[in-house]
Amino acid sequence: MAELKITKDNFETEVLQSELPVLLDFWAPWCGPCRMLGPVVAQIAEEFAGKAKVGKINVDEEEELAAAFRVSSIPMVVVMKGGKVVNASVGYKPKAQIAAMLGEQA
Repeated sequence: MAELKITKDNFETEVLQSELPVLLDFWAPWCGPCRMLGPVVAQIAEEFAGKAKVGKINVDEEEELAAAFRVSSIPMVVVMKGGKVVNASVGYKPKAQIAAMLGEQA
């Protein structure tokens, strides 16, 4: 399963109503660490296909979502399950650490 582009229009359906845990990657195209994290998030999306969803939220395009999650630094990764935040991390993290955050819920 590829990464989903999450917007305020599909957030409720794809994230809040998801029966699977959801990993959200808050990022921006101008952010160096975000670009480094991008391929890692893509690999996690493939590895967790069918067990979890992986969504990317561009903070420049989705300011309301960024504000709702109080994103002050990017990249920020959030794991949600049942419509609630169950884990969050700010800054670049190795793949194993992000996969572990999601794996606890998947």
